[in-house]
Amino acid sequence: MWTPAAGLKSRPTNDSDVYWSASEMNASTRTHQTRRAFLRIPGLTAAAYMANLNPLRANPLNRPIGLQLYTVGDQLGKDFTGALKQIAAIGYKEVELADAYHKSAAELRAAFSDAGLTCRSAHMFDFQKTPAQFMDFAKELGVKYVVTSFNPPPSVLAAMTARPKPDFAALVKGLEAMTLDDYKRSADTCNQLGEEAKKHGLQYAYHNHNLEFKKFGGVTAYDTLLSSTDPELVKMEMDCGWVAAAGYDPVAYLKKDPNRYRLLHIKAFKAGPPCVSLSGPQRPEPTELGRGGIDYKPVFAAATKAGVEQYYVEQEPPFTEMSAMEAVKVDYEFLHGLHV
Repeated sequence: MWTPAAGLKSRPTNDSDVYWSASEMNASTRTHQTRRAFLRIPGLTAAAYMANLNPLRANPLNRPIGLQLYTVGDQLGKDFTGALKQIAAIGYKEVELADAYHKSAAELRAAFSDAGLTCRSAHMFDFQKTPAQFMDFAKELGVKYVVTSFNPPPSVLAAMTARPKPDFAALVKGLEAMTLDDYKRSADTCNQLGEEAKKHGLQYAYHNHNLEFKKFGGVTAYDTLLSSTDPELVKMEMDCGWVAAAGYDPVAYLKKDPNRYRLLHIKAFKAGPPCVSLSGPQRPEPTELGRGGIDYKPVFAAATKAGVEQYYVEQEPPFTEMSAMEAVKVDYEFLHGLHV
């Protein structure tokens, strides 16, 4: 997903880090009282016992599995409240915003709260707001992270505000034509957005696609972004699927610059040759997690050591074998059973 500089979203809750209800705590107490008998079951290890006590231990990073809402954007546009309930029913606890769906910050907060979802990150999407205005919106929503991609030149960004509707073909063409100087200016924008986010008590992060792995003079645009941005003001939301699709290793980046990565997008493309294009016949073909050309166990192992805080399932369209909501259920079940 691509979203330029503009906004953020999330639902802040004071108890967002408490994942057990009172009934679950009571159940835990009863289980504790019978632990000796429970552990006498043949083949049951202490680790398995602890995993049984806390369902989150079955998830990567021992954190709730998140969903980038862009993945089910069509469903949200038709029935926002109903789609959120479906997402929660699958098992997701965290969401990342990419569109306000014509709702105010207060309405979004209420909707997420009612569905039992927490939003700590939002991609900036409102082109009518200045960065400061969008971060005011983000602050009201209560998210921690605000995220952009590319930060393209104004001439490219204009395609998103074209009337009567955005010109996505022109947008992609402009993004693919970005030069090294464009990416250096993007790095400057990252630093500026990082400063603005800091003023609002937020953290800015940059989200990659595969285009940033084009080489200019032997150096990728992505490495230029890393080296040209302040590591405290600018964190990275690594889209692992796009990194792998470009022919690079997400684990290598997590190990090389662990302090930079705080968010991950968990995505899969069908196995194929490396590609640094968003268009044409070589464009990577999206699929559900567990069916693509990336092994996520070492990714999450490295992410744990790097201090990654959140991760979000994101699947690119088109959805050719099942609906988007069915796909994110497959994605959730894959991660919940990954056993990193």
